[in-house]
Amino acid sequence: MAKASGWGSEDRGFKSRYPDTCYNLFMSFLLILLFFLIWRGFDFLIIFFSQKIIPYLGFFPYRDQLPGFHLPSWISALANFDGLHYVLIAKDGYSQYEQAFFPLYPLLIKFLAPLFSNNQLFTGLIISNVSFFLGLILFYKYLYLIRATKMVAPTTILFLLAFPTSFFFGAVYTEGLFFLLVISTLYFLKKEKYLLVVIFAFLTATTRIVGVFIIVPIAIHLYGKYQKLKNNNKNRATKMVAPTLLAPLFGLGLYCFYLFKTTGDPFFFFSSQPAFGASRSTHLISFFQVYWRYFKIFFTATRNFQYFISIIEFSFFSFVLIILILDLFKNYKLKIRNYDLLGLNLFSLINLILPTLTGTFLSIPRFSLMSLSVFIYLSQIKNNLVKYLILIIFLILHILLLGYFTQGYFIS
Repeated sequence: MAKASGWGSEDRGFKSRYPDTCYNLFMSFLLILLFFLIWRGFDFLIIFFSQKIIPYLGFFPYRDQLPGFHLPSWISALANFDGLHYVLIAKDGYSQYEQAFFPLYPLLIKFLAPLFSNNQLFTGLIISNVSFFLGLILFYKYLYLIRATKMVAPTTILFLLAFPTSFFFGAVYTEGLFFLLVISTLYFLKKEKYLLVVIFAFLTATTRIVGVFIIVPIAIHLYGKYQKLKNNNKNRATKMVAPTLLAPLFGLGLYCFYLFKTTGDPFFFFSSQPAFGASRSTHLISFFQVYWRYFKIFFTATRNFQYFISIIEFSFFSFVLIILILDLFKNYKLKIRNYDLLGLNLFSLINLILPTLTGTFLSIPRFSLMSLSVFIYLSQIKNNLVKYLILIIFLILHILLLGYFTQGYFIS
């Protein structure tokens, strides 16, 4: 594995950090807009040509409802699989077992749909893409706040956009919205705007189950800040701890209360998982056991498309886990701890490992998108040849996975 350069200590300063002048904000906006438009156009080209090359499978629930939204197939394909569940929840409310999908995203689709001719699918696409674009702007600024070097921010964005499953950020999935909420929480935490932290942390936990673990980077940031304060300021600082830490717990608790009132099971989002036929267990299983299961698959299963996806799932998990462990060790070696990077790393690890506790690496290629420390680490690799090689591999897999996904093959 290539060696990554260090971030430097907190007290060395960062001379190339840009101030929030109108000019620099405008230039940052233009750069992110350019990246976003290239990424969006590239994905639509992949979808367009995939429809001419890859036979359509479309083996997923409610696929017959896609034409009813009157969008070109190269656009409506971005709602395949789980996307249609979100659309139908927004349109008709929860049906049996759909409580596995957290409520904020479909609620936003429902309330904003009248602005877009009550087309829930198109509304979902707008929410996802606008959220992701805004999240990219904040992420770019956040990287400077946590003292990245000058080229880390653009390169981190580039790795994120090139990642094989980054197309989910612009699909009718929660990825785009969740990215914005997580980054907003971290950005305003660093800016010490704690009321906004409370709001975004609450919303994060109502979007996906892993959102409640935003409490980890919040707690580590507050601990690092507390360590630096003088005694006469520490009592005042403790007043902000309770609301910021309780916000994500309250967000999850509110959804659990709703589930208890409507289903009698406050954890129905978890216990309903086996109903989707994804080989998920409601008993916690370690990822070491999951590794063993996948090794058995590699030696015994039939060599078909599902076999290929199993290899992809296994490879994604292993690659991301190795990068996160290397990043964690790198952070611990610093003489002066960067608590923001440490918190983001631990959140990234939780985001990766939590889904595997159900006994499978299923959907890990998509879930690993929010292990954001991976992209920061990759952007710091000193060897440009290694960086270019990783980017090329990312792009090849991106083309393949997006092409098959939009043609109705389950890839994550």
